[in-house]
Amino acid sequence: MSFLISGGRVVDGTGADEMRDVLIEDGIIAAPRVTSDGAETIDASGLVVAPGLVDLHTHVREPGREDEETIATASAAAAAGGYTAICAMPNTDPVADSAAIVEKVWAQGREVGLVDVIPAGALSRGLRGERMADIGEMIRSPAEVRLFTDDGRGVQNALFARRTMEYLAGFDAIYAEHCEDDGLAAGGQMHEGNWSAALGLRGIPAEAEELMAARDIALARLTGCRLHLLHISTAGTVKLVRRAKAEGVRVTAEATPHHFTLDDSALESYDPHLKVNPPLRTHADREAIVDGLADGTIDAIATDHAPHSMEEKEMEFTYAPPGMLGLETALALTLTELVAPGRIDMARAVELLATAPTRILGLEDQGSIAMGRPANVVIFDPDETWTVDPGEFHSKTRNTPYAGRSLTGRVRHVFFRGARTVADGRVLEEAPV
Repeated sequence: MSFLISGGRVVDGTGADEMRDVLIEDGIIAAPRVTSDGAETIDASGLVVAPGLVDLHTHVREPGREDEETIATASAAAAAGGYTAICAMPNTDPVADSAAIVEKVWAQGREVGLVDVIPAGALSRGLRGERMADIGEMIRSPAEVRLFTDDGRGVQNALFARRTMEYLAGFDAIYAEHCEDDGLAAGGQMHEGNWSAALGLRGIPAEAEELMAARDIALARLTGCRLHLLHISTAGTVKLVRRAKAEGVRVTAEATPHHFTLDDSALESYDPHLKVNPPLRTHADREAIVDGLADGTIDAIATDHAPHSMEEKEMEFTYAPPGMLGLETALALTLTELVAPGRIDMARAVELLATAPTRILGLEDQGSIAMGRPANVVIFDPDETWTVDPGEFHSKTRNTPYAGRSLTGRVRHVFFRGARTVADGRVLEEAPV
């Protein structure tokens, strides 16, 4: 089927920002014709037309915790949020540390067909940081794994980190780190600072993140390996990344919406939905993250979408697991907190959410709406205001701290490989291709 997207503001994240029509034909972005007979016309007046969003950091929970999320529900949540690709983290049960597991995730994503589900592989077997996972097999598998991480756990052994980077460098694959020193972070519930003291909660100092970030940057410089720092949260880490890039180290970084919209003062409520890892930091750290997103130090916005059951999240704060949902609010939080106040412009927002993640993962079919490219497209209203209602989420769980919050920016349509997956804000469950 063909679609003519008419009168929209086309923003592709590479500098183009113009009013023009976009024609989708046979799954490809085609040159608009004077007459597009047979094409369904979508009036995009007042809307932004952009490449489908790409999330570098999604927890799909399958295999192992299908009670919290499945690849199907995560894909639906992603589509609703404007995404056409997600990178599935490997801390599942069993861990995605072999070709068999990543192929299962990849194949299930293709069967669902709402977004590209790109599995990340574990760095170590069982996420124990002791023996290298089957990295070569995962790279050579049909899933063609590009990014490897023990997300949820930082690699504590520096020699293991070095040897794994040396091995990955031979494939030009990515070593992605959850930067956290276990010794400094052990037992911590929130950021260590004035608020943790006031609330009587054990804190995690910023240095727990920054020491590992500094170590890995040094090892990336030594080995030549591509390094990606997951969900960075402190001003010190932003400075480390900025300096490393100036020195030519092959490092990229991501930040989450909750780290640029919230700070540790929010935990005054003891709301377990605000418990994340790394924790919400200070106002100064939050400002540093925003500055890093604006000046290019931080390459991408990633959701760290982490579903948890109601029973788990309604525990006492100390016992509740960290993590919150992110796929269905990331775009609106970016528009509300960064674009509307003028901290970044629309082109930079699209780059952070779509173009840069595509570039980091080396995806050929995402991140562009140039002529001849696969039609992975999101159309959103940058001015529509809506109230977050977790009951309307497509995820299986409801763990968000943004419930009841008014946000600006709403997804209207999404096309995945030329097939419409979202129409007028509604996910078309029959859309798999």
